[in-house]
This record gives sequence, C-alpha cells and structure tokens, in this order.
Amino acid sequence: MVSSVIPVQPFDLVIFGATGDLARRKILPSLYRRLAVHQIPNGSRIIGAARAKMSRAEFRKDVNDALLEFIGEKGLDKAVVEEFINGLDYVTIDATGDGGWGLLAKKLDEKPDHIRAFYLSVAPALFGEISDRLAKHGVATPESRIVVEKPLGKDLASAKALNAQLSKNFDEHQIYRIDHYLGKETVQNLMAIRFGNALFEPLWNSHYVDHVQITVAESIGVQGRGAYYDKSGAMRDMVQNHMMQLLCLTAMEPPSKFDPDAVRDEKLKVIRALEPLTIGDTVRGQYRPNGKEGGYLDHVGDPNSHTESFVALKVHISNWRWAGTPFYLRTGKKLGSRFSEIAVVFKAPPHTIFPQVEHHRGNALIIRLQPNEGIRLRVTIKEPGPGGMRLTEVPLDMTFAEALGADGLMPEAYERLIMDVIRGDQTLFMRGDEVEAAWAWTDPIIKAWAEAGTRPLPYDQGSAGPIHSYKLTSSDGHLWREIEA
Repeated sequence: MVSSVIPVQPFDLVIFGATGDLARRKILPSLYRRLAVHQIPNGSRIIGAARAKMSRAEFRKDVNDALLEFIGEKGLDKAVVEEFINGLDYVTIDATGDGGWGLLAKKLDEKPDHIRAFYLSVAPALFGEISDRLAKHGVATPESRIVVEKPLGKDLASAKALNAQLSKNFDEHQIYRIDHYLGKETVQNLMAIRFGNALFEPLWNSHYVDHVQITVAESIGVQGRGAYYDKSGAMRDMVQNHMMQLLCLTAMEPPSKFDPDAVRDEKLKVIRALEPLTIGDTVRGQYRPNGKEGGYLDHVGDPNSHTESFVALKVHISNWRWAGTPFYLRTGKKLGSRFSEIAVVFKAPPHTIFPQVEHHRGNALIIRLQPNEGIRLRVTIKEPGPGGMRLTEVPLDMTFAEALGADGLMPEAYERLIMDVIRGDQTLFMRGDEVEAAWAWTDPIIKAWAEAGTRPLPYDQGSAGPIHSYKLTSSDGHLWREIEA
C-alpha cells in the first residue's frame, strides 16, 4: 500500500505562540514531516510569532531542539532539517498591543502571491485580540485562513461570543476550528468504510445495530494542568468536542457529496437530534489516591472540587435511523491505558441453529483510534478440530501499520489537518453553528450537575472508572468493552 503525496501551493504560515508546547510538540514536527515527503513546496515560509524577544537564529535553534526532542535524531534527515530550519523566520509580537505587527505585515507583503494562514496556538482569550489586529494592520487578506484550537468557549454564551469575534474579521470559509481527532486516519476511514462500500451501510441502523460504544481513555492524570482542567472537567474538555465529533461521524446520514458543508450539515443534524440528557443518563467520577501518588483533588489543589475527571453517558438520537439504539460514551483520566475506539455492535442472529450455544454475541466492527490504529471485525466461526460444531469468535484484523508495510508511517493528525488548511478544505473542521449546537446540548446537564451538588464518584487509578458506570450499560443488558493495554 503506497500513499501518494500531492504538493500544496506555496504558503506563509504564521504560528502565534510558536515557542509554546503545542507548537514545539505537534505543529512544527508535523510541518517537518510534510517537508520531508515533498508536500511543502520551495519558497514556503513558517513564521513564528510570540511575545518572547528572540532573534531568527535563536528561534531556529529552538525549533531544531524541538525536532530532536519530539522526533528524535534517528527520525531526522540532516539535509531536510537544514532545509526546514532555513525556511523559518520569527517576529516578536504583542498580541494585545501594536508592537511587531508592522514588521509581520512587511514580511508577508514580500510574497503577496502566497497563501496566508494564521495558526493561533495561544490561549483562547487571545483569539479575538489577534483576529482584530490581523484585520487592523492589513495582515489578513480576503483569502487568508485562521486556525483556532479548543476550547472554543466554555458554554453556549462564550462560544457565541467567540464566533462573533472571529466573524467580525473573517468569513466562515476562512475560519478553521481544529479538532485533531478528525485528522486521525482511522476516523477518516470510518467515512470511507460506511460510504465507500456496499457492505456496511445497509446494516448501519437500529434494525441491525444493537448499540454503539465510544471510549476515549487516558492513562495520565491532570498534573501540571490542574488549574485549567478543574474549570472544565471531562465534559467540557473531551465530550463537547472530540467525542461529539466521533459520535457525529458514526451516526450521520450519508452526505450528498464529500464536500465540507455537505458533511458538516449532516453532522449538525445529529447534534440537533440528540435527546436531552438526564442525570440518570450520566456517571461522573474522580480518580482517588493510590498510595504512590495523589488523586484528582490533590492534583488540582482543591479538596472540595466537584469537577469530574471521568464521565460516562447513555445517549439517544431521535431520528428514524437510530431510534431505540443506545450510544454509550465514556472518557476519563488515570484509566487502565491510553486507549480510544468506536465499537459498533450488531444484533445477534434472530435464531440460532446451534443448540449448544447458550449465548451468541453479535458481530462487532471495532475502529481503533489509538494506539495501533486500525479496524477489526468480530465474526463467529467454527472452532477448528473434531468434536462437533463448536463456535468461537475471531477478529478480521486490519492494523494500518501492518497493511502499510514495515516502512509505512502513520502520519500525525496535525500533518493532514495543517495541509487541509493550506488547501482550503474545511471538511475535517468544525463549523460555527456546529460548535454552538454542541454547547446547547451539553450546557443543561452541566447545569443540572451543579444544581444537584453531588460529588463525582471515586475510582481507582488504572481501572475502567467508577463501578457505577457499568449500570448504564447493564440496565440494557450490555457490558462495556474492556480498556485494552
């Protein structure tokens, strides 16, 4: 299996917050890898912009150090590194004032035919300030693109305010609200499997699907970011964005064409069809100390915190395709492993002809997002050997790393998404009304939790979350899938 690489047009990418963790860990290494496979054309420029006073040479050294730290010397080609570093520039800029903006405009005007993209790898509070100054100083053109990271608000009111700020200076087709989960190969393959094959789509409905499970488990805690996390919690940090996107792609109707607005129209319909949550549809948790290290309350420095580090939901979609089919969502910190998957579990055969089989589980399509991205289909076969018709279950496995061969490297999600920004393809990015609809659904349950005043349930580090979360599935005769190592 060989992937083809289509170069993009020459561009200037300005990274605000270029000395920060996200830029050094993800954005800059992703751009290096795209240059290494010749997707970035000669003459393209990457311009760092931050408040730190440093020279271009100092910035280049900092980026070189980041490549060594996050890619490693063995993964680097010296000639490509040199080419990449030589294409870097830097501007010291004041996001809340006028310092540095004239110099940035002058640099960009040197190549007026280049596509201009502005990546805001900064605190959300600066999104509006920076977008205003991009317009005020004539840095943004009618064809420029602006990229913003989550969190896109903390509730419906703040999301609307943010959209209004961005819309003052940019049209909707210029705004790229990035969610790195949508850049994962497996997530994109979910659409390919559904809409590129005749095998699954006829079965993709409540007549044949028993239930769907979406799990995003993390093995790390909130150390180092407790102050931020305690103001958001798992619902705001993961469900409202990442998991909502996975739910939409799993449940959406086939779009009329593979076009940004056609795809996002169908995702929006799913969000608007979600039934309101009740407290009984939810389970919240906080990881407790384990003797070796502190628990959630220790890591956020607040013994009275009611913020959840784990949440499980039972969700229903009120439309013809999914009426009666439950969707179970769960995510949390300090769980058994770093593990994300979508499991579409089909109904068991209506009648079994094998009397010795007491319980015949249905087939399941498992889309693994991390680690070891791939797709598996659980099927029932005869167990080999004599002794009668004994049945067993086996997976038909397509792990992408194996399918691509020993030299095949799975691209980082940011690699695909940044190149989509340059191409002007918004298919894998969220639209403003989509973000607002997601907040409109999550706000009421967050408010209900606050009014109830109950503490999240404690759970052991390294577990699958609070035991009570199993009642969400067991009440329907289902079990959560194991969180695999």
